[in-house]
Amino acid sequence: MNDNRYALKNAFIYTMLVAVLMLTPTYLYVTYMKYVTEIQYEFTLKEQSHLIIRAMEEFDPKEEQQFDYPRFRSFQSGLYNDHFLPLFTLIEKPLNNQSVGYHVTDDGYAYLVIALPQGRYFDATYLVIGGELSYVRIYQDVVIILLAIAVLIFVLSLFFLDRFALPFQRLNKRLDRFIKDSMHEINTPLSIINVNIDLYNRSNPTNKYLQRIKAATKTLATLYNDMDYLIKNERLSFEYEEIDLSRYLQERIDYFSEVSALKNITIEADIAEGVKLMFNPTQLQRIIDNNLSNAIKYSYEEGMINVSLEGYNERCVMVFKDDGVGIKEVNQIFERYYRENQDKGGFGIGLNIVKSIIDKAGIELQIDSVYGEGSTFSYTFFPPIYLPS
Repeated sequence: MNDNRYALKNAFIYTMLVAVLMLTPTYLYVTYMKYVTEIQYEFTLKEQSHLIIRAMEEFDPKEEQQFDYPRFRSFQSGLYNDHFLPLFTLIEKPLNNQSVGYHVTDDGYAYLVIALPQGRYFDATYLVIGGELSYVRIYQDVVIILLAIAVLIFVLSLFFLDRFALPFQRLNKRLDRFIKDSMHEINTPLSIINVNIDLYNRSNPTNKYLQRIKAATKTLATLYNDMDYLIKNERLSFEYEEIDLSRYLQERIDYFSEVSALKNITIEADIAEGVKLMFNPTQLQRIIDNNLSNAIKYSYEEGMINVSLEGYNERCVMVFKDDGVGIKEVNQIFERYYRENQDKGGFGIGLNIVKSIIDKAGIELQIDSVYGEGSTFSYTFFPPIYLPS
């Protein structure tokens, strides 16, 4: 994961944590503001009721004019007798609570019941005025406030994470430079050792000590290639080309024969001829080399490794089977730097590289492993596959 993705991920997590912590104060704030809104609405209803009472007081029935009952756009009102039956009402909502005072229904309708002087206003006993109580403004304000806080926290988190990461970024750059320089320095002596051993063997009898040295250099070369791929894979574009998988797989088996000979391990190959596919040679080598290297590393002395390649139905299956120590945690072996056996060496990056390659290439992997009995890794390659006719 690069620095930007790391900062974004952690800033998002921190923002979510803060948002969760803000749920309780937000709930308390909403509850309080709803209570304040209800009180304010009660005063508003009282002001509107005064307008209705004033209009009724100013009406003179002796003038023989029709009383024009006040109407409001946002409020409804009505006059009720002592049995709370409507004499005249614009209210359509059911008023379950008929006691004098301020009431709010479950569906958000607020109304005020006011007792009137007996027989003074059209023989009405009660004046009721009400309206829809809306909390939309409260929720809008809360959403705006929460979004503003979340954005502020997210931006500040990115800023501070970036500032905190600067020393580590500098350290990582120095470490990357050191690794690259070291890789270059390691590759040169490895090449010199291998070349000189091959030159010696051409003119002299085979020397078992030199063969052990060469096997060891091949093990180091596998580690070197893994590290080199890990450093370069994000910067390079791996182009596909047609590869004779049958021949290539046999070449890699021959390459590791000297390494397996150190433990008297036999590699049996059952490879179908003429199987070809479109793939990148560097990535294919990482898949094959890591499987062969691990099979040798975790096999017992004088053990057996079976490598097979079979093509059918426009696909091919490459299998690596050993009778070694097996795997305890199959789900963890692809994690970078994970090693089940700390005594076997390596950096724990080989299978992580393999997993990244096969995921991008759409290669299916099936692992069958019994701890203490061995493991089988089966890779299924899909078209374009070219099988022998």
